[in-house]
Amino acid sequence: MANHRPYSSLAMERAKELRHDMTRQECHLWYDFLRDYRPKFYRQRPIGHYIVDFVCPSVALVVELDGEQHYEEEQLKHDEQRTIYLSLQGYRVLRLINADINQNFDAICEFIDQAVHDDSIQGRWNGQ
Repeated sequence: MANHRPYSSLAMERAKELRHDMTRQECHLWYDFLRDYRPKFYRQRPIGHYIVDFVCPSVALVVELDGEQHYEEEQLKHDEQRTIYLSLQGYRVLRLINADINQNFDAICEFIDQAVHDDSIQGRWNGQ
């Protein structure tokens, strides 16, 4: 089970802002799949000093949606550090591309469902 750390009120305020300002892809994944999924997912939640897009604490799974900015060298390094930190807290991280939400939504939902039930699944969706 993942290690839950207390978070600051600043992080909680920022997470609340992000919940009200979700991307189109985050809204699609949340409202059309994760909101009613069981076990329960939460959106825009602080874990340590990071705010993750979606988290299912009961299976220690984080789902991150990456836009185009995540392919710039500096952002790739930041994402790698973030994934390492989350892993050290006991979480598995799934990284999904916004374009895949747009073009392969059903397959993405199946991938998340598989990861919920198989704790060996993590990393990027490979399109299969």
